[in-house]
Amino acid sequence: MQPLGQALDAVAETVKTCPTCGNIDTDTPCSICRDEERDPAIICVLEEVGDLWALERTGSFKGRYHVLGGHLSALDGIGPEDLNIGGLIDRAGRDEVREIILATNLTVDGQTTAHYIAERLAETDVRVTRLAHGVPVGGELDYLDDGTLTAALRSRQSLQI
Repeated sequence: MQPLGQALDAVAETVKTCPTCGNIDTDTPCSICRDEERDPAIICVLEEVGDLWALERTGSFKGRYHVLGGHLSALDGIGPEDLNIGGLIDRAGRDEVREIILATNLTVDGQTTAHYIAERLAETDVRVTRLAHGVPVGGELDYLDDGTLTAALRSRQSLQI
């Protein structure tokens, strides 16, 4: 057990929260914020660091991130001041930011958080978008819940040929 405890102590001493985006890394700013290949004009807003890592695994997003550190929850007493929303609003006010992608979870609290952020960003010239939702790739309609099918119908798009 001692080696495990020592390893955990070492991690606790070396891992830091990025002051820019909220990611965790051994350096500040984090490696994603320092990456010159990433587009600083697009920021993807996530609830938790695990959500960031999930998107990173896809290799499909080449912008920057902003981790909120949770979601708004009246029942749990979590308000805007408890999340990293102020930092996001500050980042959105910078000239290079053109789009903010709201990638909060599709729960009631996640949707509430996204709506609150969208309202706060309405005063800026930044384009605010939301991740698409609906039928997953490889999904079969008869196995999907009613909410997913309803969202898929509402989010339908023209077929590009």
